[in-house]
Amino acid sequence: MSEQEFPTKDLPFITAGLPGISGQIKAEPGHFVVEELPVYEPSGQGDHIFVHFTREGWTTRAILQSLADTFSLRDVDLGCAGQKDKQARVTQTVSLMLPVVPEEEVAKRIEDSLPVKVHWARRHNKKLKTGHLLGNRFTIIFQTGEEDALARARETALALHERGLPNYYGRQRFGMKGDNAERGRDILLKGGGGNRWLTRFLLSAYQSQLFNLWLSERIGRGWFDQILTGDVAKKTATGGIFDVEDADIERPRFTAGEITYTGPIYGAQMRWAGGEPGDLERSVMEQAGLTEANLRRARLDGSRRTARLIIEGLSVEPHPLGLAFTFCLPKGSYATTVLREFTKDEEPILSDEE
Repeated sequence: MSEQEFPTKDLPFITAGLPGISGQIKAEPGHFVVEELPVYEPSGQGDHIFVHFTREGWTTRAILQSLADTFSLRDVDLGCAGQKDKQARVTQTVSLMLPVVPEEEVAKRIEDSLPVKVHWARRHNKKLKTGHLLGNRFTIIFQTGEEDALARARETALALHERGLPNYYGRQRFGMKGDNAERGRDILLKGGGGNRWLTRFLLSAYQSQLFNLWLSERIGRGWFDQILTGDVAKKTATGGIFDVEDADIERPRFTAGEITYTGPIYGAQMRWAGGEPGDLERSVMEQAGLTEANLRRARLDGSRRTARLIIEGLSVEPHPLGLAFTFCLPKGSYATTVLREFTKDEEPILSDEE
């Protein structure tokens, strides 16, 4: 697949009427700072030790492997809430099953053996698992020499605050060559795949592409700013899912950001939308040449994904190198989807995430 065919290339910008800014980021890890936002704090008791630390230049997977070697643990004895980029300054938490080793000793051994700064180590009664976080806080330094970049960026930030952000899967989801989704589609339609882990990974990439295609079509129909009868909606505070039976009744909550609509992660057990939204979901699947039988055969259960995000804490400030962006995103969302609205560019302004 060529660069011109990259799956995210033609996704519409929700701020398309505003000019972009040119520049680059991540000249060094400190220009891309990520901090996990936890769902809960460790209880102080239990067989697992949660370690909160900051690191640069390491993938989360490499950190976990080194910790397993340091403490002679099995992979199953370690946990993390999410994988993070190598070329970034990351503050995150991992868990280690160490029933008898004191927390202070764990912190010291980690700092002695790894290039990290440990902030604290505390016990908890359960392992930290993937997805056990609210989201991530980003601080990103964008290098630009354009004189009016700040004014243009703030205009885009205001538009995103008013309209929300399409929760696209970022280009990192599709691999360096952009062909993960295409390979997943081949497996879904033709079978095979070999390696079980790789097969699931590629199938998931194709599910992500279908979601992006669906969201692109919804935007094209002028439905991005609307809650519709038949939508499967999500409560932003609790995550509860429900069917929208009357859009007029739910519109005030939608406008206030208390609820949002969700989109399809196609699978045999997925909860379908009804009415016009449901027709759109089935149309996208049909145009892709898929049937529910394909999904069942591949053992894809499916789910729903928040489609319109209200970005928390979005700010743009001047910086000696250009601009400093700060914002929070829920888990599973991509900083690239925010930044592309400012740059209006699909070039890889970020290094690939895991």
